[in-house]
Amino acid sequence: MAADSAESRDIRSLVASRSEELARRIIRRQVELQPDLEIRYGQVGMETCLQDIRYHLAYLAEALSLRSPSLFEEYVKWVKKLLSSLGLPDEDMRTNLRCMREILTSELPEPAASEACRYLEKMEHEYPFFPAEEERDFLEESPLGELARAYLESLLGGRRHEASRMILEAVEGGVPVKDIYLHVFQPSQWELGRLWQSNRISVAQEHYCTAATQVIMSQLYPYIFREERKGGILIAACVPGELHELGLRMVADLLEMEGWDTYYLGANVPRQSVVRDLSERRPHILALSATITYHVGEVAEFIKALRETEAGREVKVMVGGYPFNVDRDLWEKVGSDGWAPDAEKAVQVARELCGI
Repeated sequence: MAADSAESRDIRSLVASRSEELARRIIRRQVELQPDLEIRYGQVGMETCLQDIRYHLAYLAEALSLRSPSLFEEYVKWVKKLLSSLGLPDEDMRTNLRCMREILTSELPEPAASEACRYLEKMEHEYPFFPAEEERDFLEESPLGELARAYLESLLGGRRHEASRMILEAVEGGVPVKDIYLHVFQPSQWELGRLWQSNRISVAQEHYCTAATQVIMSQLYPYIFREERKGGILIAACVPGELHELGLRMVADLLEMEGWDTYYLGANVPRQSVVRDLSERRPHILALSATITYHVGEVAEFIKALRETEAGREVKVMVGGYPFNVDRDLWEKVGSDGWAPDAEKAVQVARELCGI
C-alpha cells in the first residue's frame, strides 16, 4: 500500500515549513547543554552544524512519513562515519539527537511526536556502537578490481584521458562493456562515496570523477547500440530535485545493450515532462530514481500523479536508488510495480514486469 497519505504529506510539509525555526531551537538547546560548543566549533562550524540539523530534520521527517525507521537509522550511521572522519566526538551528535527529541516531542502532532521520540531515543542510545568508518573495499570485491582501482586512481589524479584510454583498451581487448559498467564504473562510484565520507577526497574531486565517468560512458556508445531490437521500451528519469543520475543512466544503457529502446531523461525531471513522454512513446517501463532519502516522498507523489493519467495507468513503474536498498519494502510503499537494488538486477526486473 502506498504510504503517501495526506498525513504523510502533512508531516513532510510541517517539518519543511518550520525547518529553520526548529533547527535554531535545537542548536540553542544544545549550546545550553554543551556551553563549550560555540568555542570548539567557531562561527563557521556553528553555521555548518545548523545546516546539518536541517538535514537531520529532513531525513527524520521522510522516515516518519514513510513509517520506515531504518531510513533514519541508516542516515545516522552515515553521519557517524562522516563526523568521525572529522574528528568530532560522539557526544556532540548524541546530544544533538537528544535536543531534537526534546524539541520535536512538543512540536509535532501525534502520533508523529511519539514516533519521532522513539526513533531519536533509539539512535541516541545506539550511536556509540555504530562503526566509525566504512569497512568494505568496493574495488577489492569487484571481479575487475585491478582495472577498477587503476581507473579510479587515474581519475583521482585528474588524468581522465588516461582513464578513458584504459577503458577503451580493455573493451578492445575483449572485456564486455556490460562488465565495464558493473565491475568498474559501479564499484568506482561506490568507492568514491566511501572516500568522500571518510574525508579523504573533496566534493570537487568526487564531482570531477563522476563527470569524467559520464563522458567515458558516452565513448562506449558505439559498442552499446545493437542492430537487433527486442521491442522493449524504457523511459528513465530522476525525480524532481534528484541530481544523482549516474546509476539510472547505467540502467538505461544496460537495457539498451539488451536490445531495448531507451529514453534517458536525466536528473531533476519535472512530472509534466514525463507524462508527455509517456503519452508519446508508450513505454513498457518507467524507471524512477531517488538517491537522497528525502526525495522518496517525491517518488510517491510522482507515481500517484502518473496514475491519474491514461498513459501513467498503463505503464509499469520500477524504482531504485539508495533508500530502496535500505528499506526493501519501500518500493511498495511508494506505489511502484517493482524495485531493483542495482543496474544488473534492474534489467531482470524490467524483463519480468513486461514479459520481454
